[in-house]
Amino acid sequence: MQPIRLIRGFLSVGAWTLASRVVGFVRDVMIAAYLGTGPVAQAYTIAFSLPNMFRRFFGEGAFNTAFVPMFAKRLEAEENAHGFAEEAFAGLFSVVLVLSLIAHVAMPWLILMQAAGFKGDERFDLAVMYGRICFPYVLFISLTAMLSGLLNAGGRFLAAAAAPVLMNLILIAAMLLADRNGWDMGMAMSWSTPVSGIAQFFTCWWAAKRMGFPLRLRRPRLSPDMKQLLRIAAPAVLAGGVVQVNLLVGRQIGSFFDGAISWLTNADRLYQLPLGVVGIAIGIVLLPDISRRLKAEDTAGGRHAYNRAAEFALFLTVPAAVALVVAAYPLISVLFKRGAFLESDVGPTALALAIYGVGLPAFVLQKVLQPLYFAREDTRKPFRFAVWSMVVNAVAALGLAPFIGFAAAAWGTTIAGWTMAAQLWLGTRAFGEAAELDARLRHRLPRIVAASAVMGVVLWGLMQLLDQALLTQGTRYLALAALVLGGMASYGLAAVALGAFRPSDLRAGLRRQR
Repeated sequence: MQPIRLIRGFLSVGAWTLASRVVGFVRDVMIAAYLGTGPVAQAYTIAFSLPNMFRRFFGEGAFNTAFVPMFAKRLEAEENAHGFAEEAFAGLFSVVLVLSLIAHVAMPWLILMQAAGFKGDERFDLAVMYGRICFPYVLFISLTAMLSGLLNAGGRFLAAAAAPVLMNLILIAAMLLADRNGWDMGMAMSWSTPVSGIAQFFTCWWAAKRMGFPLRLRRPRLSPDMKQLLRIAAPAVLAGGVVQVNLLVGRQIGSFFDGAISWLTNADRLYQLPLGVVGIAIGIVLLPDISRRLKAEDTAGGRHAYNRAAEFALFLTVPAAVALVVAAYPLISVLFKRGAFLESDVGPTALALAIYGVGLPAFVLQKVLQPLYFAREDTRKPFRFAVWSMVVNAVAALGLAPFIGFAAAAWGTTIAGWTMAAQLWLGTRAFGEAAELDARLRHRLPRIVAASAVMGVVLWGLMQLLDQALLTQGTRYLALAALVLGGMASYGLAAVALGAFRPSDLRAGLRRQR
């Protein structure tokens, strides 16, 4: 993949991920307005988190970290990539289908595993019912994730990046119809979940067919290729399990504080916006690119791709992190406070958002660093690192909960995120020149931090000036827009003045695209 193709990949995936996150944010605002932080909202959040949790094992998480490098190398070398993809498709379908059937029976225990604090009240029965409706989503979205990895490896980013938008649009439509027709809101949201999975699957399957990979179901078999895939994927599955334990700790803590599940979820959704736009876009594009360069023994090209990805990620996420910390309260107040989401919900949600904001650069750096391991088919070291981060998360979250309440869940996530990023970075020393920071990144990184600090000071000053406007119903949207635009302008000017960014970089990129 040429440098300009890599950049276009970042921008294409980033743009569609941004669209998905924005539409997803609209979805979350509507859920908050219709349901607030009540029992139905909390029950649906836990029910929907179950298929998402398993998706990260069998979809874009463990499975794709093994599948994408192997497929990309076969595609590059023209070594029957289609046959390999169909074998993987059949194996994944079989495993997730069996899992779905087991989960339907075991749903009460799965809900208790997620939120033991629900036991004995109406949230538990609602979560079990919603969970059984939602869970088939995992089958379709896991297959979609595999097809997305196939498309990304082939340089076809559009359909894979656009598919998640469908899920949010379908859920929004379900809520609007339920509100208009007087349907049960929780049931409408639950049934829309597997429907959205089917829509995403067929979108990516059709795109794969147009690429020349019309994957069809065949009888699964344990061929040498599948044995190698399992050997590589197994540590990643275990690492994914560690990550899910981290999430479980947070949810368990939240389930014992009334409303905390929704506070944490809404804060999580907002910080996921920059994480998704930058981190996920980079991870999706970088893994197949580095895999191809390894196959071609292009060390210099791989190092350049890694450094530019890190620079791009930090340039966007360090200021985003500062903004989430400094402006957490007005962001939550203006964007969420309406309908059933009350003023009493704003403060706790803003606190969680600020804590997650501290960890945002770490979460994005993980997306940049992990492809260096996965492209080398090394999933064992990330697993070991994930185990240590799990221990840190559990100690921090459970240890702090008696003193700071539900916020301990957010702090555990953030501290564990930085622990994981630090371990990944230290581990890349074994890769030698391919993982070294180049002179440009070392020069610009401290300037990015300085420009972000300048922006933080400007944001704080603007918040003082716009204090009443941010709280007044008729002016709060304009005031928030002024706050955001003021922060962006101050960061841009500071970045240019301090040398964190040069206008010539943009001009050069535009010339290459022509």
